Order: sequence, then structure tokens, then C-alpha cells
Amino acid sequence: MKIAFVMGSDSDLPIVEKGIEVVQSFGVPVEVRVISAHRTPAEAESFARNAEANGIGVIVAAAGKAAHLGGVLAAYTILPVVALPIKSNTLDGLDALLSMVQMPPGIPVATVAIDGALNAGLLALQILAVSDEAIRAKLKAYKEEMAVKVRQKDEMIRNQYN
Repeated sequence: MKIAFVMGSDSDLPIVEKGIEVVQSFGVPVEVRVISAHRTPAEAESFARNAEANGIGVIVAAAGKAAHLGGVLAAYTILPVVALPIKSNTLDGLDALLSMVQMPPGIPVATVAIDGALNAGLLALQILAVSDEAIRAKLKAYKEEMAVKVRQKDEMIRNQYN
């Protein structure tokens, strides 16, 4: 099962790469596309309608400004869609965030923080982990590794100040 990363513009790639990298580090294949909800709506529809048949389990949709990509893709598939708002010059990504979290009833889209590609990738992995024990085990190890790092930093700070 693949995780698709779809972005409205190639200028989003430097942010999206953090999510792609974490997914690949878990050994999960990715499909990465540039599809615009506004400039290539037919491609958006076709991609979403065929995603499940193409082996995709979760779609991460990254977009800025009006940020309709996640909602458009979700309208054409039953696969989970994780929206990733991208920071823009105008409203620092708040426009994209609000656009993504205000989906109409019946078209759910999970939304992560502005430029939160790492969490988008991790959330997509957690969704796949519901039915994949190998991903589930890797996620547990990932979280334990984070905890170990925090404990090490805590010990360093305590030794410095106590």
C-alpha cells in the first residue's frame, strides 16, 4: 500500500519532502504528484477516482492559499485524505488552514499544522498501521526513540543545573 503526496504546486515540494522522507524511512512506497484543484481539475478527479485501484491507501494533499486540493480529492474517493496547509506570503498559511478544516458535512479531511509535513506523513503511516503490523511496530519504535532523546536531554539539563 502506497501513500500519495499530492501538491498544488512544485513550490510546495521543499515542505512536502519532510513527509515523503519519513514515510520512505518506514519502507512504505510513495507516489508524488503535482495536481492543481483549480488549474488541472480533470487530473485531480481522475487521480482521486483511481487512487485505490493504483494501490494508494492514504492521500496527503498539500496546498496553500485557497487550498481546495484536499477537499476536491476527498470528494472523489473514500480513501483517507490528510490535508497539509502550506504557508503563503499573504496570510502565513492561515488561509490554507481555514480552507482545509472547513470541509462540508460528508467530505471529511484530516488536517495537520501549517507546513506540518512530518506530522502529515506520520498520520498517514498511522492510518495504514491500523491494518499493517509491520508499520505499527515501526511507529512504536519511532515513538520510543523520541522518548529516549527527550530523556537524554532532560538528564543533560538536570546535570547542568542541579
